[in-house]
Amino acid sequence: MKAFQEYYPEDLSHCYGCGRLNEHGLQIKSYWDGQESVAKLIPNEKYIAIPGFAYGGLIASLIDCHCTGTAAAAKYREEGRDMDTEPALRYVTASLKVDFLAPTPLGVELEIRGKVVEIKEKKVVVEATVLAENKICATGKVVAVRMPKTMLNI
Repeated sequence: MKAFQEYYPEDLSHCYGCGRLNEHGLQIKSYWDGQESVAKLIPNEKYIAIPGFAYGGLIASLIDCHCTGTAAAAKYREEGRDMDTEPALRYVTASLKVDFLAPTPLGVELEIRGKVVEIKEKKVVVEATVLAENKICATGKVVAVRMPKTMLNI
């Protein structure tokens, strides 16, 4: 099974969080798990806030990119289309809200789970939970909107 982000065309695959062509990025990969989406990542020491714990920007990036990928996948699903069909559906963040509930440890697998709460013609709202060792470390909400044509090179 291909990750949502693997369907992005090359000119839209450079994002630090989810771009498969960004060798310095996180290369987040999101998949369906029933009605929710899931991504997993083990953060290493370069994402340190204080010894043993991840910095908040990493957590925000995980929520951001996982949710925009989920938004695209959800819209394809709603339209009954495969993610490799045209016209391509790509989403960007209009709003990102993150609540940090507990320190997020480094060196353990983080699980980011997304739940679609609203789908409109040009907007998808996704709520996310970041877990480490089955403990909720952060929650977030992303309002994702269709990528404006001014951002597209295709």
